[in-house]
Amino acid sequence: MIGVLTRRALNRATLARQWLLARQPASVVDALDHLVGLQAQTPLTWYVGLWDRLVAFDPASVSELLVDRRVTRIAAMRSTIHLLTAEDAMAIRPLVQPVLDRSLNGNFGKNLVGVDRPALLAAARELLDAEPMVFSRLGARLAERWPDRDPDSLAQAVRCWMPLVQVPPRGAWGRSGLAKHAPAESWLGVPPRADYPIDDLVLRYLGAFGPASVKDVQTWSGLTRLGEVLDRLRPRLVAYRGEDDRELFDLPDAPRPDPDTPALPRLLYDFDNLLLSHADRSRVITEDYVQADHVMDGPVPRLFLLDGFTAGTWTTTISKDAATLALRPFRRLSTKDSKALVAEAEALLDFLAPAAAERGVTLVPPVTRA
Repeated sequence: MIGVLTRRALNRATLARQWLLARQPASVVDALDHLVGLQAQTPLTWYVGLWDRLVAFDPASVSELLVDRRVTRIAAMRSTIHLLTAEDAMAIRPLVQPVLDRSLNGNFGKNLVGVDRPALLAAARELLDAEPMVFSRLGARLAERWPDRDPDSLAQAVRCWMPLVQVPPRGAWGRSGLAKHAPAESWLGVPPRADYPIDDLVLRYLGAFGPASVKDVQTWSGLTRLGEVLDRLRPRLVAYRGEDDRELFDLPDAPRPDPDTPALPRLLYDFDNLLLSHADRSRVITEDYVQADHVMDGPVPRLFLLDGFTAGTWTTTISKDAATLALRPFRRLSTKDSKALVAEAEALLDFLAPAAAERGVTLVPPVTRA
């Protein structure tokens, strides 16, 4: 008989897999390996995701890894920039090629009909090996050879057809830089893998995000027709039912904590993996969030969790000498929750603005609904 997992049980299991129930004494590389990367399309906000998950996290260690080319930011799942280890970047990127193809064809395909793909990639490789470039400059340089083509479309075709990484100082802590790109194979010194099994990727997803449905895995990866993969893996998995009768797959030995396990406050960054990696996000997202008119497929606010679920938003104002963090709960909080949340926010503000002479956290009263 297949067991039923309640929403709260799913919440605790997912928080445990995401290292959000308790910070882990692990390295950044080990964290990225376990989490199958970290969504990182913004230059720096994703550092909060590592701070949320790791004991004694030092952001300078990530900058060193980026400069040493052991980790990188590359378009991967959902055609979105992720922070991945060099090995994962070159293993996963070929697997998600259909996702990038679909995006390119939908947005730029009509401008690329008849383009000599090998010639375009050879020209782009020569340019980018000589000098990492932003897409606007790459497109302009390619248009010198293909003057009858749209430069933006040429640059986006290269992004799709050739694995590219964003190079530092972009993404390095405390630094800034343009979004310049280089060929992943040249930059990382790791050849792409054509033999990385999709089965392995799905199993790793379940380890980091499960229990999950077929649609959940597809939402995270951007890939389709994964039902046949999970059917093939079924003998190696356990199956449950959600409260809505969806079939949920999981690894037999993965943690599924008691639903009453305490969950401490967490302040999530705007594109945290926890928020964007399931088709059904009700395991974390509350009705209060939905009523606040936030759209998960649009600009994502920075949310905080109380008892494992979305309970409000947070913003920062940081200057050279002062830093403030404002907490805006969806509902009135208990004294206990308020104290715990403010303490976590103060610790985060210390991380974000250690040099600020003045730092303060404010708890804004919730908006009264009619």
